[in-house]
Amino acid sequence: MRIKKKGAIRILLLVSGSLMLIYGIFRNEVTYVFNKAVKICLECIGIG
Repeated sequence: MRIKKKGAIRILLLVSGSLMLIYGIFRNEVTYVFNKAVKICLECIGIG
């Protein structure tokens, strides 16, 4: 019984995470996150 509960929680988390990822893609947040990551990376190196 406990194993089934853990499996159900894992599946629920996987599905909810996937839905949030798809939602972010449809809101065009990919470019925002990518640009932010590039800026942070360049600041760490000392170029930007």
